[in-house]
Amino acid sequence: MSALLYYLIIKPLSILPFWVLYLISDFLYLVLYKIFGYRVGVVTTNLTNSFPDKSPKEIKEIQRKFYHHLCDLIVESIKLFSITEKEAEKRLVFTNPELTDAYFEKGQNLNVIGAHYGNWEYIASIANLKVLHQLAGIYTPLTNKFFENKMIQSRGKYGMLLVPTSEVKEYYKNQPAIPTMMIYGSDQSPRSSTKSYWTRFLNQDTAVSFGAEKYSREFNYPIFYGALKKVKRGYYEVTLILIEENPRETQAGEITEKHVRILENQILEQPEYWLWTHKRWKREKPDDVVIPQYVAVK
Repeated sequence: MSALLYYLIIKPLSILPFWVLYLISDFLYLVLYKIFGYRVGVVTTNLTNSFPDKSPKEIKEIQRKFYHHLCDLIVESIKLFSITEKEAEKRLVFTNPELTDAYFEKGQNLNVIGAHYGNWEYIASIANLKVLHQLAGIYTPLTNKFFENKMIQSRGKYGMLLVPTSEVKEYYKNQPAIPTMMIYGSDQSPRSSTKSYWTRFLNQDTAVSFGAEKYSREFNYPIFYGALKKVKRGYYEVTLILIEENPRETQAGEITEKHVRILENQILEQPEYWLWTHKRWKREKPDDVVIPQYVAVK
């Protein structure tokens, strides 16, 4: 069934030009949002809790814009299965690649934090064309192995390495000779509420995965945040922000607090581009956890 879905629907759709795919996106918006109300309850709850000062009308407007973006995200991600390298190069721009290029010349490995904001699949599939470092991305294996293999093919078509979560530690111990840039997703709900960093994020107590900070401090790799911006339909920009050059000199939680604030500021500025359908706040804060004080981003 998975193979039929891919070869009869997804693959043929991926061959269509972008202008046709965006017509499909507009239709998909009506189906997902207006007719079936896909995860509208989750989105409404997330938005209302995140923006308590906004009126129901304002929440509805953000929600409407979000579903338009979500449908664009779906068709853009499908297009990645067949997009040409020339076309891909045009659609993702790094505004300041010289920041990480300097580390490449020194043979320095890096860690980069990202989020489910804008079109993160563009980062996974295209970014290896844009930087000197060898990109590596962490992924959670899927139960559907057919689509897992297709995901790996799509994300790795321009050279990005894919590392399953269970092999991250081993990867750090045996990295390739070429300087590597490891990409982390920062905003998924952690598996455990007791093995997380807790902070206030979008007006709510929030558990944050600690892996990026953990490995940055252990190996003293400079760590950046990749701020993704949607320029227009199908076109995105990445601006690299240095979080910490010497992670071993930081206090526990400091790096995580900084990248959480950067993402929060992005969301406050343009909330419609974050993945609101995700049940981000399903973990409850343990009673003995004290939320740390805010650490300002320098």
